[in-house]
Amino acid sequence: MELTATQLAIEAATAAADKKAKDIKILDIESLTPMADCFVICSANSSTQIEAVARAVEEKVEQLGVRCKAREGLTEARWVLLDFGDLVVHVFRPEERDFYNLERLWGDAVEVPFEA
Repeated sequence: MELTATQLAIEAATAAADKKAKDIKILDIESLTPMADCFVICSANSSTQIEAVARAVEEKVEQLGVRCKAREGLTEARWVLLDFGDLVVHVFRPEERDFYNLERLWGDAVEVPFEA
């Protein structure tokens, strides 16, 4: 059975939570853009933690049969973007997250309930 983008986002968010990511949000953006169906946005306090969160998410989603099409930002580890097609995962340092404020930018998105 193939998972929906929302189910995949919940799995990705759970993997991020397992690595102690903070302030995890899942946004349903399907009705707003053809770019993706869901975003997972989370924060981590250090480059090491950002890398750990990104790798855990990538491993989990790939175990579910979805390959990562692109990854950006691992070198600097201040904002890592993982593109799985219908799902895009953003792992931020808190300062970058505040600066880019994707939640405001995508303010019309529906937030998917998620509890770690």
